[in-house]
Amino acid sequence: MTGPQTAERFNAAHGSWVYRVSAYNAKRLVKPLAELLEDIPDEPTEIAASHILIGYKGAKLSTQTRDAAAARRRAQEVLAKAKAPDADFAALAREYSDGPSAASGGDLGTFGKGKMTKTFEDAAWKLEVGEVSDVVETPFGFHVIKRTK
Repeated sequence: MTGPQTAERFNAAHGSWVYRVSAYNAKRLVKPLAELLEDIPDEPTEIAASHILIGYKGAKLSTQTRDAAAARRRAQEVLAKAKAPDADFAALAREYSDGPSAASGGDLGTFGKGKMTKTFEDAAWKLEVGEVSDVVETPFGFHVIKRTK
């Protein structure tokens, strides 16, 4: 049944309590199904990541004595190693990270949005699974992040 015929039947059945739709307007209201559907990507509610934290004197919770410039240089060196094709990120975290997750290979587990500091979260959520970030600075120091889930 076409749009105008459907509108006429609808009007006949419900004319006393519903606004009438003209045949002309009915044609304009009919859209192909493809135009009504949209592709909504499957965005996860949580991700998982590991990180290597290079702290410095004055950074939040840091006990390090190195200054911020030295910490940034060290983070850049670790980043180069982490982005190497045969890199073992967990081993690098155990060796270089100043964070409490170093013993577990930098594993932070899963987390949703709003659970980490904004700059860390933004960087981690932009990564594809298995991808390593550039150096990310937060109040805790410099991070190299790897998304694991």
